[in-house]
Amino acid sequence: MKLLKLFGLALAIAAGGAQAQNFSIATGGTGGVYYPMGGGLASVLTKKVPGMSATAEVTGGSVDNLKLIGSGKPYLAFSMADAAKDAQDGKDKFAGRKVDVKTLLVLYPNRMHVVTVDSTGIKSMKDLKGKRVSTGSPGSATEVMAFRLLEAAGLDKDKDVKRERLGVAESVNAIKDRKIDAFFWVGGLPTAAVTDLANTPGTKIVMINHADAVDAMNKKYGNLYFKDTIPKATYSGMATDNTNASVSNILVVNGKMPDDEAYKITKAVFDNMQELVRTHSEYGSVKLVNQKSAATPLPFHPGALKYFKENGQSVE
Repeated sequence: MKLLKLFGLALAIAAGGAQAQNFSIATGGTGGVYYPMGGGLASVLTKKVPGMSATAEVTGGSVDNLKLIGSGKPYLAFSMADAAKDAQDGKDKFAGRKVDVKTLLVLYPNRMHVVTVDSTGIKSMKDLKGKRVSTGSPGSATEVMAFRLLEAAGLDKDKDVKRERLGVAESVNAIKDRKIDAFFWVGGLPTAAVTDLANTPGTKIVMINHADAVDAMNKKYGNLYFKDTIPKATYSGMATDNTNASVSNILVVNGKMPDDEAYKITKAVFDNMQELVRTHSEYGSVKLVNQKSAATPLPFHPGALKYFKENGQSVE
């Protein structure tokens, strides 16, 4: 029996190391984009990287994800750039507890959706005053950005709206049931839950323009946001393109992650891009040329930088 155990241990070491690398991937709610992207990444890392295993985990979103990174446990996490900067600096929801967090990859633009339906009569940010509005689930970066957008639009989040704190899937159900009038959601295109609302019979979706708030948001919080467009073909029933505020999405890890692990994960993403795009189209936005310091408020992890350098990409 002892000989069999020793033989098994020798085989394990020969196969790629005495200890497997097991990761959890912190994503978001099931109705968003982080969740399917995280599932795709977990599958690639488990199947394609010897000795590595990963599982996707449902979370409240970026803020929760960054707290998990700060726990020191083996996590990869999806995050919006603004929440990640707060975590690095120990501000806002991270007051007094800085997180050692590094960027692994710049992912795709996260578009702020301000969604309602035509029966509410809401046509502008100002029309949200006095309405029942979801600003995103607790622990999400949607909530962080929604508060900043309301402020830039001249609205008080506590006094001018009747605020709910729902994830995107819950927000869609609530607007269908007429329990809320509008909701905020920051996500990729298309977001499954918003598609569901747009395709609901007898419902006409309305997307509120708000790109004019970007300058005020950047003046107060730094150059984190940019003016963007959600094309009218994205969701059924959109009459025109929607002008919006966007922020970069990044894949982050704890700064103490070993360089070789960060390198292997980065390499696996680019080596298996076709498979990842099949899990969600936003993986098509993850390009080597987009890995630039200007696109993320955090430093890149040295392991990721090694991969970029080997492939001719300068982050400066």
